[in-house]
Amino acid sequence: MFLFFQSPMTKTKKLIGDEGIIFRNMFATSPLCCPSRSSILTGNYVHNHGAVNNSVDGNCSSPIWQKQSETRAFITYLKKQKYTTFFAGKYLNQYGKLETGGPEHIPPGWDWWNGLVGNSRYYNYHLSVNGTVENHRDNYQIDYFTDIINRRAEEFLQLQSPDSVPFFMMLSTPACHGPFTPAPQYSNSFNDIKAPRNGSFNVYGKDKHWLIRQAKSPMSAHVIATIDKVFRHRWRTLLSVDDMVENVINLLTQRKLLDNTYVFYSSDNGYHLSQFSLPLDKRQLYEFDVRVPLMVRGPGIKAGQLREEIILNIDFAPTFIALSAQTAPSQMDGMSFHNLLARNATIPASSWRESFVIEHQGEYTQIIPNCPQYDYMNLAHCNAHCVCEDAKNNTYSCVRTLSADTNYMYCVFEDTENFEEFYDLNKDPDQLSNAIQTVGKSVLMDQRKKLMELSVCQGPSCHKI
Repeated sequence: MFLFFQSPMTKTKKLIGDEGIIFRNMFATSPLCCPSRSSILTGNYVHNHGAVNNSVDGNCSSPIWQKQSETRAFITYLKKQKYTTFFAGKYLNQYGKLETGGPEHIPPGWDWWNGLVGNSRYYNYHLSVNGTVENHRDNYQIDYFTDIINRRAEEFLQLQSPDSVPFFMMLSTPACHGPFTPAPQYSNSFNDIKAPRNGSFNVYGKDKHWLIRQAKSPMSAHVIATIDKVFRHRWRTLLSVDDMVENVINLLTQRKLLDNTYVFYSSDNGYHLSQFSLPLDKRQLYEFDVRVPLMVRGPGIKAGQLREEIILNIDFAPTFIALSAQTAPSQMDGMSFHNLLARNATIPASSWRESFVIEHQGEYTQIIPNCPQYDYMNLAHCNAHCVCEDAKNNTYSCVRTLSADTNYMYCVFEDTENFEEFYDLNKDPDQLSNAIQTVGKSVLMDQRKKLMELSVCQGPSCHKI
């Protein structure tokens, strides 16, 4: 999600971004829900926390993940500092399933638990409320999930006061994830809006890896109309999130808590709508799938700031721990950016990262129900037009390098070709042309070295490469 000139998140930008910092270079280190959320929780890259995709076999909320990575989530460290902790919303895609312990399982560290069973829903879902199943159907007044999160947060905040022990609250909405169901009062908002036509919209990725090349381009008028409809619905779902943010800020103000509370707003991954003629999904290495927003306000933060430092989803965990007056454990790959939040903070460029790794392990199946011509080709998430969004050979690692004079992305795929892609985003910001055949040898060797180091880094060795 990005904040365009016209945006559904106007109140959020006014109440958080304008009152604090907008970080312009915030990235998810995996372009997929469960791996990215696992990185937020643990402060680790995918290659260290082990949740490689959204399946149980891919370690999404699996018993192994629960016994290992989940026990080291940042919330367990805040709990040791006597924080009262609250969670409401989507946790991990496979959470609450029978094979992952059922809804009785409450991840360690949470006092108030309202966890969605399974993947994103707005209606007709099950919620684990402190380990007890709560069933929801399709009545807007009592079931719309974004509003449920809002009301549960309100119940929690009404019990807090300046004399309470410190608290941590995480609100994890499904919006604007599919099935893109807006609240009824917003169902006709943005009727004249279309998906942005700039950049790589409906452009054939002729020199990219096979999964991109299989997309049908140019797309049909019917597919483009569907994309515009999805875009409008995504924005409409976010209007309820915007309302929730406003309500939380108002409650913090009423309870006399706002001046002593840090508020973070971000997302777990980006999204594409027809970029390189891929209709709608994520899972790709390109900017539109890995850039996400980040806005922060709080005590000591000067309002109206724009900052350029690279912030990653793996940085949240050590930052939250640092703000609780603790030192982040050495196994965390992320870097605390709490020092960047201080008024007029300046950190020498030499002390902050310039490179990081992006990782994805493709999901695939043997049978494609709507596209039998692809059976046994190890593809997945194929739509009615037989354009597939993931595949076994959509497994890759990328190094992203961003500094005052360098703006590179270099990627290697785990396929029979060891396919490579390289982009200089200063020259090609939309990543339209794969420059792997023309990049200088010294630059390519340097990028390969960085990727090799970052792909196996652990803890502090990930910080300055």
